[in-house]
Amino acid sequence: MILTITPNPAVDQTVQIEEDLEAGRVQRSTGAQFDSGGNGINVSQFLRAFDAETVATGITGGFTGYFIEQDLADYDVPTDFVGTDEPTRLNTTIHAAGNEYKLNQSGPDVDPSIVDDIIATAQDHDPDVLNIGGSLPPGLSSDAVDRIASAGDWETALDIHGEQLVELDHGAEYVKPNEVELEAATGVDIDSIDDCAQAARELQSMGFERVLASMGSEGAMLVTPEETLYAPALDVDAVDTVGAGDSMFAGALWAYEQGRSDEDALKTAVSVSSQVVEVHGPSARDLDPEARIDDVRLWSMR
Repeated sequence: MILTITPNPAVDQTVQIEEDLEAGRVQRSTGAQFDSGGNGINVSQFLRAFDAETVATGITGGFTGYFIEQDLADYDVPTDFVGTDEPTRLNTTIHAAGNEYKLNQSGPDVDPSIVDDIIATAQDHDPDVLNIGGSLPPGLSSDAVDRIASAGDWETALDIHGEQLVELDHGAEYVKPNEVELEAATGVDIDSIDDCAQAARELQSMGFERVLASMGSEGAMLVTPEETLYAPALDVDAVDTVGAGDSMFAGALWAYEQGRSDEDALKTAVSVSSQVVEVHGPSARDLDPEARIDDVRLWSMR
């Protein structure tokens, strides 16, 4: 079973209006959508979309926290969140006349002692893989990630900010940075596939056994102790890239839990993400992780 921990989840509000924003004027939206947000939450949703066993936990509070729990129940995602008095953050994206505006809240200010409750929750579920994803709320530092990761006999999978990765005392079996996070963690400027390979290898040398680097429209790269594998993205009609990186991680973690090879893990990651970008929003109810595996090409970059 894969347990996901999202320390700082969010309700993602997406609003559409037909004209550009103007200061001092009341404007009406033409549509709005609310989604549960956060790297770990997204991973759990994708795992359930291909009928894998998972539990989503993390820190929630207030009416927004209640929304997340109800929304995940609608997607058949089991939850066991740790509660806090302050509301879970609300992140807003506004699409207005071809422009995009984003306003992300920092999240509730939490006491570091809440990490004890998160650890107890994780230990109760005793997962095979523990995935920690997303930002940290005010009050928590990278030490919280170290404490959670080392608190049980599980494999650890991380998708956190690059600056936080280099602050960790412990490594992890799996880590999934994007190119921005790779640059922040290693200081390597990434302008090409070779640059990405160099940065991913440097990150792996810091104690991360397998580095799955998401590269947007260029595909993905997997650095293992034995080799560096690259897979270009599949040619699909992409309508929304939100959640693409999280779906990659979900696909790879699922493959490893099934005992698949590194090659199959990377192929599964690309297969799943190609399906996710074809739909709007970060959620999906039905995915086949193996649907397009045979279409994914791999290169070894030794």
